[in-house]
Amino acid sequence: MNQVAYSQSAMYADESARAAFIRRTYLHLAGAVLAFVVLTGIILQTPIAPAMVGLMTGGYGWLVVMGLFLGVSFLADRWARSETSPQMQYVGLGLFVVAESIVFLPLLFIASHYASGNVIPTAAAITGFLFLGLTAVVFFTRKDFSWIRSILTIGGFIAMGFIVASIIFGFSLGLLFSVVMVAYAAGAILYDTSNILHHYRTDQHVAASLALFASVALLFWYVLRIVMGSSDD
Repeated sequence: MNQVAYSQSAMYADESARAAFIRRTYLHLAGAVLAFVVLTGIILQTPIAPAMVGLMTGGYGWLVVMGLFLGVSFLADRWARSETSPQMQYVGLGLFVVAESIVFLPLLFIASHYASGNVIPTAAAITGFLFLGLTAVVFFTRKDFSWIRSILTIGGFIAMGFIVASIIFGFSLGLLFSVVMVAYAAGAILYDTSNILHHYRTDQHVAASLALFASVALLFWYVLRIVMGSSDD
């Protein structure tokens, strides 16, 4: 990080600028979550939802979807970090929300139509409590968790390898994998929240909210899988 960027980081900004940056970040995160809920709710109510689910999960359809999602995620993150166009930052965040809504469609469709009990609200509540707890840890301790970046990177590649292998060879990853991924997502939230306090510049609230939204969505995905598995037992 160069000296100019370093001096503009939220950690070294004055108190009012730092507070405004944090407030904007979490307001954008809330907006992204709300947009995700509304969009997925609309898609699930359309008659084309079952056909989309069948197309995405049939054969290697899910593998194609995951590949496209990774590409879109990379593009959305680059746009959200644009330093020349604030409009492009919002396009990146919006694009990522749409991509997440599509990726979540099969899981939410199964949860809403076939799972017993209120699994989606339960998973959402658990995710919310975990997120608030992890956020509190960072804000109260003020620790810099950037040291776990290498762990998250290596763990992400390993997890992706297992996911791709399960799609190709048709085996189930099981409950243990979901539990491990919940821990991984928790680490990602610690890392992202720490970056908000220590490393993001005060004008990077859109990029910061996208990173947090991605980690929260990952946490919700695997919490929902655990809750669905528990409700079936």
